[in-house]
Amino acid sequence: MTRQFVGVLSLIVLATGVMVSAGAEDYLTPPQAIQKAAYAAPASVGGTFDMQVRTTGQAGFVYLNSESDYRDQRNVTVVISPFVRAALLQKFGQAPEVYFLGKHIRVTGEAKRVTIRFYSNGVQTDKYYFQTHIDLADASQIQVVQ
Repeated sequence: MTRQFVGVLSLIVLATGVMVSAGAEDYLTPPQAIQKAAYAAPASVGGTFDMQVRTTGQAGFVYLNSESDYRDQRNVTVVISPFVRAALLQKFGQAPEVYFLGKHIRVTGEAKRVTIRFYSNGVQTDKYYFQTHIDLADASQIQVVQ
């Protein structure tokens, strides 16, 4: 495949949620990851996940989000522990929450549906929603797609 064709195919895939194929390897888009993780819950689903990092956040851990609003039901979040953050900082020379922002990435790992609970005055309420997370255990699990 030519580079131009692959680029156009990637845009179509990101817009439609159709699985990306590059030779013998398949990549899951955020909609596919979310659907597969929901069906597998409470277990996780393994694969290589393909996404654009639209926003990042940090609260002890670093969060790379596929959507502008991390609460969006279409969002997939890559979760980076402080240990892996340090390895990525050394590898790329920049904090991952800065380095990956706006980049197209592929992550190999396990996508899992997690429950996010709401609290009021420090007390857990009966309200919640689901997010799909991919936890990084090693810096080698993530790569930037040129």
